[in-house]
Amino acid sequence: MRAFMKSVRLLVIGGGIAYRALFVGTTPSMFIGTLLAGPLLQLLFFVYLGRQLGVADDTFYILGNAVLAVSNACVIGGTMAVANERRYGTLGVVLLSPRSRVLLWVGRSLPYIANGLFVTVFVLTCGALLLGLNIPLDAIPGLLLALLGAALSGSAFGLALGALGLRFRDVFIVSNVAAALLLLLTGANVPREELPGWMGVVGEVLPLTHAAGAARSFVAGNGTGASGGIRECAAEYAVGVGYLLIAVLLLRCFERGSRARATLDTM
Repeated sequence: MRAFMKSVRLLVIGGGIAYRALFVGTTPSMFIGTLLAGPLLQLLFFVYLGRQLGVADDTFYILGNAVLAVSNACVIGGTMAVANERRYGTLGVVLLSPRSRVLLWVGRSLPYIANGLFVTVFVLTCGALLLGLNIPLDAIPGLLLALLGAALSGSAFGLALGALGLRFRDVFIVSNVAAALLLLLTGANVPREELPGWMGVVGEVLPLTHAAGAARSFVAGNGTGASGGIRECAAEYAVGVGYLLIAVLLLRCFERGSRARATLDTM
């Protein structure tokens, strides 16, 4: 029982402390400007652009950009959860810790999942109120399940990118490029069937793609849409688990050399 409580403490409290120390968006100005105002303005931009181009209706863009809002909180944040340890010079202390590596790194993702879920719900609520989106009450549980899946898979994807920070110096360039790819390839603003074939294939294995499809299916409100939403939700969670496994494998692989260097630095 004591070992279990220590593991929970490492996951929850350790993850929370790391979030406060490593995520640069915790100050009120950065949080409001970067995580709340930025995604909301992006949603409004694509809604009005979509009206001019006539590609899709407002619902398509509101739900797509609400899901996409987790990219800053989860993908960029998940990258910081690992890479900023090296940037701030504290990586050696973490790598020399005797605690479980899996629990240590996975615990880093929990605050970003909660943060991403809050951001995407906020953006969706504001977008619905400002633009008149009607969400059926029976669609809300499935919609929340899809948004949670987006936050989980986005955080796992960010953690995998952050693992590259143990080996590469300029990992934040990679995370910014990844965020741009999510904007282009996940179907948030361009229907997936309209994308070129190779883009559609890449989008299928990226986070947020299936969450956006699930959200649209649930809000559609019919039986076929609900079953399609469940399938898309399952695919999103599978993608999230896949990226979490990739993140753990990369971290365990890259930390060996980094741990050896940290040991030499302390001698």
